[in-house]
Amino acid sequence: MAIKFQYNKTSRQQLEKQLAVRERALPTLQNKETALRMEVKKAKDEIDTLEKELEAQVQSYHKMMGMWMEFDSSLIRVKDVHLSKKKIAGVLIPILDRVEFELRPFSLFNRPKWFLDGVKTLESLAETGIRRDFHIIRLNRIEYARKKTTQKVNLFEKVQIPGYQEAILKIKRYLEDEENLSKSSQKIMRTHQEQRRKEGEGIW
Repeated sequence: MAIKFQYNKTSRQQLEKQLAVRERALPTLQNKETALRMEVKKAKDEIDTLEKELEAQVQSYHKMMGMWMEFDSSLIRVKDVHLSKKKIAGVLIPILDRVEFELRPFSLFNRPKWFLDGVKTLESLAETGIRRDFHIIRLNRIEYARKKTTQKVNLFEKVQIPGYQEAILKIKRYLEDEENLSKSSQKIMRTHQEQRRKEGEGIW
């Protein structure tokens, strides 16, 4: 990144201010990146757990496949999914609080005894599946925020901060050279003046 600057004190002061802002912000960004990285890992672990749970539930109900043929799945539907929001490392993340189901009235006298258990089983399967899908969406959002933060950390750490430091050093060296040159010129001028004064005195 090419940093525009001029070889003067005002430009150096502006660059120093910009550098200070980035040096102060960098540790905060690094902490945010670490926190988001941990959240990504946690979200992945939660997805793995839910996928195993869902697989185990499906396997345990597989042996009752014949009974499920009699079950009327239209009796139950997802009525609402209740969400809340939570800030994690400055990023607003949705939280799944609960899944609300709606059960269509049915007569227990005309249905097999296990129908109520079937309803509970279907609710459990549906909720696990919804939670798994929700955590995938959540993971994508956290992962996106983490990538953006990592990009900013890299920009500050590897590009902008070294760029500002280099520009400040160039100005500093230029101003030092200019000052040394000025001092040398003044010294030469004083020597010449002294020499001319001595020569003038010698005439008399």
